[in-house]
Amino acid sequence: MAAATDEVAPPTASGYLDPSYWDERFGKEEHYEWFKDFSHFRHLLAPLLSPSLSVLEVGCGNSRLGEELLREGVAGGITCVDLSSVAVQRMRDRLAVQGTKGVDVVVADMLDLPFEQESFDLVIEKGTMDVLFVDSGDPWNPNPTTVNNVMKMLEEIHRVLKPEGIFVSITFGQPHFRRRFFEAPEFTWSVEYSTFGDGFHYFFYTLKKGKRSLESNAYQNPIPAIPRINMVHEELESEDFIFRTNVDEL
Repeated sequence: MAAATDEVAPPTASGYLDPSYWDERFGKEEHYEWFKDFSHFRHLLAPLLSPSLSVLEVGCGNSRLGEELLREGVAGGITCVDLSSVAVQRMRDRLAVQGTKGVDVVVADMLDLPFEQESFDLVIEKGTMDVLFVDSGDPWNPNPTTVNNVMKMLEEIHRVLKPEGIFVSITFGQPHFRRRFFEAPEFTWSVEYSTFGDGFHYFFYTLKKGKRSLESNAYQNPIPAIPRINMVHEELESEDFIFRTNVDEL
């Protein structure tokens, strides 16, 4: 894995909406996998895959997940999008050099995806939603900008998913921080999660459109008791930790 040659200052929440930060970072960085590479969560993702699937990866950066999905036999079309035109061009160049076909790379904002509704069988984000929680304030009560952006992202993903499509979210975000968003009343998906990682856990959420249960419908976002969590997760509650730490070293 190649690291950036010079440190790029982490963005603020509003900085996420300006692609210049990401253009600068991806102009210097060849490859980085947020929250581990495919081999660490293959056992969770592979059972959801089939050759006919059409897949959208949101916030691809310089990840190689799209190529991994091809190797798993996904042949229904893989589309990778990122806000950074630099990241998109570098990925296109890499795929061309490799002679890899079957992966389309598009400049797009995940808050306003340029696709028709019900276009994809599977949507994946890996660390992308976490960016929206940078400078979110109290993790139990994020600021209105954070809430608005996260809901826009989820609304767009829900819109482009086919009926009974699946959304996979790979994140630091613990269930007591994510459920209020995933289980908002406008969404029809069920919510399940697993964890992966040795010692340090990442969360793998599986949301199945059209499968929402009565139990989920009854969820009214009560304020839960503060859970017992270790010091690492206490530090992660602000979620800007991802920009200060090489997670592969945890």
